[in-house]
Amino acid sequence: MELGNREEYVHRERPCFKKLFIGMCLGIICSLVIWSFVFKERENQPPHSFLLQSPKISFNPKFGITSESNSSLIQGLYWAGPGTIITNISISTSPAHSTFIIQNLKDSYQIGEELYVTIHARDFNNNPKPYGGDFFQAKLFSSKTPEKASVFGEVLDLLNGSYSVRFLLPWVGQAQVAVRLIHSSEAVQVLKHHRETNSDRVSFLGYFEGPGVNGIRLKETVKCNVKWDKNGLERVKNVECCCEYLDSRTGEEWRCQKPKSLPCGARVYHSFGEYINFLTPQEAKILAPSNKGIDGQKSIINVLPSNKTMKIDVREKCRPGLHTPVPAGFYLNDVWTSFVCKTREFTTQTATQCLKDKLIYLMGDSTMRQWFEFLEKSVPTLKQMNQHVQYKAGPLIAVDVMNNIYLRWRAHGIPLRFEKTEMTNLRYISNEIDDMTGGPHTVVAFHVGIHFTSFPLDVFTKRVLRIRRAVLDLLQRAPETTVIVKTVNTGYKDVFTSDWYSLQLDKILRWAFQDVGVYILDVWQMTSCHYTGDNLHPSPIIIKNEIDILLSFTCPE
Repeated sequence: MELGNREEYVHRERPCFKKLFIGMCLGIICSLVIWSFVFKERENQPPHSFLLQSPKISFNPKFGITSESNSSLIQGLYWAGPGTIITNISISTSPAHSTFIIQNLKDSYQIGEELYVTIHARDFNNNPKPYGGDFFQAKLFSSKTPEKASVFGEVLDLLNGSYSVRFLLPWVGQAQVAVRLIHSSEAVQVLKHHRETNSDRVSFLGYFEGPGVNGIRLKETVKCNVKWDKNGLERVKNVECCCEYLDSRTGEEWRCQKPKSLPCGARVYHSFGEYINFLTPQEAKILAPSNKGIDGQKSIINVLPSNKTMKIDVREKCRPGLHTPVPAGFYLNDVWTSFVCKTREFTTQTATQCLKDKLIYLMGDSTMRQWFEFLEKSVPTLKQMNQHVQYKAGPLIAVDVMNNIYLRWRAHGIPLRFEKTEMTNLRYISNEIDDMTGGPHTVVAFHVGIHFTSFPLDVFTKRVLRIRRAVLDLLQRAPETTVIVKTVNTGYKDVFTSDWYSLQLDKILRWAFQDVGVYILDVWQMTSCHYTGDNLHPSPIIIKNEIDILLSFTCPE
């Protein structure tokens, strides 16, 4: 199986740059005030009020990461939580009793202003929560015509059961606030526990084949997984139990149970195995109220034009290394306007012209395959070659001989929750990048994330840092290469592929590439704030906007 199966503003009337700048400055000041309050609250809490929910990530200088940078990552992944293990759902956060209010609600606002919302978390007994750690997502949206707009809200944990949400008001028209409790702090506690202790709750299969007696071909299927200290296969103490596969270039290790009749070298195929539920009945109850909307002020936010409306013709040209703000942009009439740099919409003609004489290498999971499929359909002259491979695992190739365009998508290496596919077609991203020449005609876009949610963060961090090393080497030998990192999608809320897991992986991915000189394409905000709701495999509307940003990075103006 595949993982994924389971309001009036127009672009010619831009918000006043000066007003946006002032608004951003005020936002920073407000954030500093709030954070000073947070730190004060932390100091006033008794020592047992919080468990330090920081991950265990080993530091290895060979990846080119300083101890200071490693420490900053651990601090960035900090997550507050209850001071003891909670098994009673009645004292966990209840979406039915939690509420939000709009601070200092006004009759109307001007475009570019900010709106603040406060969330108050309560448990199932309707008592205020005394600590933080709940995972809320918030958006400001309008699903009505003509706006069809939405923007991501930045949630700040005040560590006392309350949360502050900041919204930018980037379009003229109407809007409403929506807040969802993705996971309670107690559910996050459950998720973290199972990530660290039961990484084998997602299993994989290895298929072995070889010659047998009388010309009959032998076939055996066994369980496989990442070789990891907390992995289920590691519980077997017999060193003769398993076949171990070490990639000499990356150091990645994979382990399969040893077939009864065939040698370890007879492994031919890989596939997803099964989901194994290790949840206790109490844990299942705590996780059950996940991804629920909470009640609050349903007031219509009226946003008017600025008193000094002016057209913004000049925004920063897209270039590698730009900071991604919050919000990173917003939807209006189903078109994403970026606050990172000057992006634009592409037609079939302009997309073809942008991709002309380009080698485009896409690497990642099925969400990256969506890019391949969209580009193939958007550029009619691109024709896919039949490589006689398992489609969902690839590799997939499309070429346009007339315009000299080469487009390829390849799945990242194992672990992969895909259907049965040849092992020879599954290559690690870092190895692929190491084998590239690069140059001004080469575009490399990659993504890793959702297939690593069941493993301790160390597994993902090491994979990402190996890719980082390969990217640095590529840019050293071919600095004109365009490299694009796609962040993690939102979509799932369960113990196997929760958005909380994905959020932590997303932070690691951004941290690893923040200073490398690559483009960061933020799809976390794009997938979580769209008014249609999030889905691991976004709708064509969202994919179209992601591709427009990809092409804007490829052909900046």
